[in-house]
Amino acid sequence: MNDAVFVLIGGLVGFCVGLTGVGGGSLMTPLLLMLGIPAQTAIGTDLLYAAVTKAGGALVHQKKHNINWRVVWTLAAGSIPLSFATVLALKYWFSDVDEYKGVLTAALGFMLLLTGFSLVFKRRLKNIQHINVRYQRMCVWLGNHSTSMTLVMGMLLGILVTLSSVGAGAFGAMILLMLYPRFATIGIIGTDVAHAVLLTLVAGIGHMTMGHVDMHLLVLLLIGSLPAIVVGTHLSSSMPERVIQPVLGCTLMALSFKFMLA
Repeated sequence: MNDAVFVLIGGLVGFCVGLTGVGGGSLMTPLLLMLGIPAQTAIGTDLLYAAVTKAGGALVHQKKHNINWRVVWTLAAGSIPLSFATVLALKYWFSDVDEYKGVLTAALGFMLLLTGFSLVFKRRLKNIQHINVRYQRMCVWLGNHSTSMTLVMGMLLGILVTLSSVGAGAFGAMILLMLYPRFATIGIIGTDVAHAVLLTLVAGIGHMTMGHVDMHLLVLLLIGSLPAIVVGTHLSSSMPERVIQPVLGCTLMALSFKFMLA
């Protein structure tokens, strides 16, 4: 396929990431699959793509002191070892890529569904915190066990993100919102981005050792996406989040069934 197509895809996804703050893996991997890229290559390449594109955001958040590094390292203590373990399981449990291709696409569908759900219902989850007694009690319990639950959620993210390349952003942010409701929104975002860089980098390197990363494709995607992220970020202040994110969420949920039923 013409290289220009992948530059354009990178630009489209980068623009969406800049505009909404989410959509990297959840848009990139499905688009690459629809263009005929094998599932393992799409996922492996997208993980390193995410690590590079999110690194710039993490640096900005660090300069503005928006990152809670205690939470980042607690998440990473769960996610990084499980990411390694997931790669090893794929490498040594299955005899070849055809045997675990179905696992990757099923995980992708599941994570698209969760990510879409988190985008559609994020505002409602914030509101229900203040009006639902049971939810408030759950939040109190989670707050009392925040360190252990952060570790457990990190483990879950380590497995699912490594299998699908999706979820380190929007789903990770939803987890932090539930565990740390008193954090400022910008602190949730900064902490989530910083952890996402670590996790996607480790998972991407793991996939690279298995031959799942197409470096030429990665460069083309970055050529298109990096300038587009800047443009999308500048336009984001004039676009209503309450409209954009639910539309993106519904799209992802619709896509999820395609891959779960594949």
